[in-house]
Order: sequence, then structure tokens, then C-alpha cells
Amino acid sequence: MNSERILTLSRWTGVVAGLAAITALYDRYLHVNATTVALTYLLFILFLSARWGLHYAIAGSVAATACYNFFFLPPVHTFTVSDPQNLAALVVFLITSVVSSRMSERIREESRQAMTRQSELESLYSLSRALMQTDELSTLTNTVPSAVTMACRARSVVFYLLLGDRSYRYGADWPTPLGAAELRALANASAASWNREAQQAIVPLRTGVRPRGVLLLSGVHYSLQTLEAIGGLVSVSLDRAQAVDEVTRAEAAKESERLRTMMMDSITHEFRSPLTAIKVSVSTLRAGEQAREASAELLAIIEEETDRLDHLVAQSVEMAKLDTLDVAMALSPQSVGDLFERALQAAAPVLVDHSVTVRLNASLPLVEADPEWLTKLIVNLLENAAKYSRAGEPIFMTAERRADMVACSVADRGLGIDPLEQGLIFDKFYRSRERAGHVPGTGMGLAICRAIAEAHGGTIEVTSQVGQGSVFTFTVRGV
Repeated sequence: MNSERILTLSRWTGVVAGLAAITALYDRYLHVNATTVALTYLLFILFLSARWGLHYAIAGSVAATACYNFFFLPPVHTFTVSDPQNLAALVVFLITSVVSSRMSERIREESRQAMTRQSELESLYSLSRALMQTDELSTLTNTVPSAVTMACRARSVVFYLLLGDRSYRYGADWPTPLGAAELRALANASAASWNREAQQAIVPLRTGVRPRGVLLLSGVHYSLQTLEAIGGLVSVSLDRAQAVDEVTRAEAAKESERLRTMMMDSITHEFRSPLTAIKVSVSTLRAGEQAREASAELLAIIEEETDRLDHLVAQSVEMAKLDTLDVAMALSPQSVGDLFERALQAAAPVLVDHSVTVRLNASLPLVEADPEWLTKLIVNLLENAAKYSRAGEPIFMTAERRADMVACSVADRGLGIDPLEQGLIFDKFYRSRERAGHVPGTGMGLAICRAIAEAHGGTIEVTSQVGQGSVFTFTVRGV
């Protein structure tokens, strides 16, 4: 309070000092005509209006008119005006001073309002950007209080949602925390308002005509229209996040159903073939003596198809584990050569009709890998290379260093992959339309490979040309 009084006193002192300085300058030192004096007084009054306000300018106008009359209009040093023209000039000067002061004050006030509107718009823009950072409803509800506080430069914010009767706070503690019943009553208000006693802005949040919650802001001085806009931004952001959440859940359910259907179709088809072969073989064996000569061959078929069923089940289990992250990779330094050797031994039955060439760089470092899972990845690539290549076609295995990673490749000279399908083959249950009817498979092998590579912090990709073969390359971190 004392500082305001000192400021006011200093400004009135400045008004008196300014008028005295102008009067002394022209009365004692610079002898100019009355018009120049009047214009100087007018400039000083405009300055007062622009800097300190209208009431200083009006008081200055009256005082300047008196000084102008007393010191510069004949007869000087008296308030008498002898010439009617000088009297008219004096009246015109007073009117001009007052009108100019009012116009200057109006311009000053409009400039202040424009700056205030600009500040409020900047706050709304900052708030909108902060609220757009996330589409998750749970994250957004926790972000709203801090975002509003930062954007609006409030001391503290209370954010209350009717759904779940939840409240969130940010900033300094409120002197008198409101209860749930009071917050619910404020949320049902029709428009934004001010609580003058508590110096709080009350902003109801609505979805259409349905109340959703309320914002309480402390330490802000925005217009009611801006407060309504803040409430609108928060409400729209909540609606958007809820809509995205609902769409995401719907899409997830739809995708889950699609994958379930694809899995059932794929597995059903793959299970039916070996089961049919097993059933036919068993029926033939039961036929009697005439089938004894073929029993060894039929038993071999049963064993082969049983192994195939076991492989399908194993793939399904592996895919489920990798999908749910229910796998703890036991990473340790491993030799790429040893991993290749283990994979070749595991895949030996499917490689009998193919020659395999291994090329390793002598300076190849060890890699950080789980030997069991990375061997599965390499075996899957070798089985695919054999499955989609004609008998007698060679397979090549190479490895090279790329910065801090080691890139391992399995190449074949098989059928190749259409460029339009190369981005899809690593998706679960995807199978090429041209080959699905001729080569058995579930579409899980390459999806498992990608999951294993990513679990090791690496990637997997394919380079292929139809009719020329394919090169599958995965990366794993070097030691």
C-alpha cells in the first residue's frame, strides 16, 4: 500500500515538475511565440496520458491552460485576457488538451486490451499443444492440472471429474480444500464465474449439455470468455482421448478376432493334413495281413506327420510366449560360428537336398545373444530357404560387422518374394497367396523370427527378387 502511495506522489510531482520546466524554459530562456508554447504543453499532456493515465492528463491540461494564460498570453502575469482571439485560443487549447488526452488514453487502453488478448491467446495455444501430446485418457487426466497451470501461469489448479468422483491437484495447496459435494455442485454450474473471496476462477467442463467436471484456477486474471475457452479445450481434449480410447479398444478387439480367425483357419488346415494321413495309415494297418508289407512305410508316415503336428504346436506356443513377452532372454557372449553350427545340426533333416556354404569374417566379434532362441531364428530361416528352393539349389550363410552390430544372412536361390509382399511376410499368419496352396506352413515362422530379433535389440529384413531367390538378414548386438 505504501509503495502505491509513493508511486502516485512521485507521478504528481512529475506532472508539476514537467509543467514548471516547460514554463521556465520558454518564459526565461527561449522567447518563442505562443503557438510553440501551446504545442509543447500539448505534447507533454499527450505524454502524461500515454504513460500514466487520463486523470493525470486532465489535471495537467487544466494546469497547462492556467500557465499558458498567466505567462504567455497578454497581458502576461495576470489571468486576464485582453484580446478575444487569445481567449478563443485559450479555450481551444483546453479543449484540444482534454480531447487529445482522452484519445491517447483510449489508444492506451485498447493497446492494453490487445496485449491482454494476445497473452490469453498464447496461453490457449500453449494449453492446446500440451493437451494434444497424448491420446491416452488416463495419461491426459493426470496431465490436465499441470498443463493448465503451466499454460495459464496459475498458482494452483484443481481438476475434478464427475466420472469416478476423482480430483487432481497441481501447485500450492488450497487454503480451504473443497469436498466432493462442493466440487459436484460447481461442476453443475451453467457458466464460468469468479469466486472473489477465494480469488478462484471456476470453469465447469461439459460434453454437450452434460456436465463432466470442473476446473478451479487460482492466481489467474483472464476474462470469462477466455475461461470458457479453457474449459472448452479441456473438454474437447477429454472427448478426443475417450473417442481414441474407444476406437483403439474396438480396433484391438477387431484385430484380435481377425488374428484368432486366421490362426484357427491356418492351424485347422495344417492339422487336418497330418491327421488325415495318420488316420489313413492307421486304418490301413488295421486292414490285416495284406497291409503288413506296407506297415514300415505307413509307420514312417505316422512318425513324420506326428513330428509335423509337434512342430506346429511348438510354433504356436513360441508365438504366444513372444507375443505376451513371457520370455526372459538369457543373453551371453556367443560365437556366430557356433550358433550357425548348432542351427545346421538342428535343421539337418530338411537340408539333405541342399548344399550349405558358410562364410564368416575372421575378425567377427562375439554377439550378445540367447543361444537357444537365436538358434531357433536361424533354423527357421534355413527351413524356409530349403522349403522354397528346388532340390539341389545351394544355401549361403554369411555374417559381417556393421558398426556395433553383427548382420547375419541366410540366402537362397529359390522362388523369391513379390515386392508387394515383402513388407507383409513378417506379419503373423501371413502367407503368400501363390504359395499357400503348394507349400505347407502356418505363417508363424517369420513372425517368430522378427520377435526373436527384436527381443535381442536387433532387426530383420529381406531382399528378394522373384525367380532369383531371397536374402534374409537379421542383426544382433556385438560384444
